[in-house]
Amino acid sequence: MQPLNSVSALREFLAVKASIVFVPTMGNLHEGHIDLVRQARNHGECVVVSIFVNPLQFGPAEDFDKYPRTLAEDCKKLQGLADAVFAPSVNEMYPQQQTIYIEPPTIANELCGEVRPGHFRGMATVVLKLLNIVQPQVVIFGKKDYQQLYIIRQMVTQMNLPIRIIGGVTVRAKDGLALSSRNQYLTETERAEAPFLYQVLTKISQCLQNGERDMFKLEHDAKTALAQRGWQVEYVSTRNRLTLAEPDSEDRELVVLAAARLGVTRLIDNMEIDIG
Repeated sequence: MQPLNSVSALREFLAVKASIVFVPTMGNLHEGHIDLVRQARNHGECVVVSIFVNPLQFGPAEDFDKYPRTLAEDCKKLQGLADAVFAPSVNEMYPQQQTIYIEPPTIANELCGEVRPGHFRGMATVVLKLLNIVQPQVVIFGKKDYQQLYIIRQMVTQMNLPIRIIGGVTVRAKDGLALSSRNQYLTETERAEAPFLYQVLTKISQCLQNGERDMFKLEHDAKTALAQRGWQVEYVSTRNRLTLAEPDSEDRELVVLAAARLGVTRLIDNMEIDIG
């Protein structure tokens, strides 16, 4: 495996590669990331993993400075799985002040975007920069960040990029908690409580599959149940899976998404639902 820190070195390394699969990450790798890298091997000759904590997608009161950075450990985990690890500095990714941005669609102002203004603008901008640097044929993102995945797919389509985007299924702990680098912020008591977010999504899914159609009531009940247990709820929302618009009565391919804080830790999760 080749660790590379500069754009020029990565491009030189990739110049002779015929088929590139790319897995972008912010590092502090867990089994969810590793699963995506394993999947990547099935889609091309050369697997590239990026590790970059992108300042553009963090708000002024968010955790950019304390976000866990574990590059040496991450590289050990990627031995035998990735062909190259691209770990640039902020100055390497932004040699000039970034004044040109990708403007994401209006959905970027809803759900996570409502409480994290500018987040998806910064995310889309760095992803486009990374795609231009790596020039892969296939890119794999996890479905846990469902809204992010949707916006990236829209960007790739609308910008006519010759790239196939694959969404990797969310990897969970045995108790259902979606794996995330931010889970390590949880106290022992909070970690025991954290799977309840997945449980409320499961309940909504089961109710919809059993014929319940009052989505507003299901969402309200879920938010109430979380709040009663000490969660600070940002949203619980059922959406059309293909458009992320609010669904109508005819929609059968749905996704329920949620974000809530437990102590200082912000957790997100989602569940795809097919109504027969």
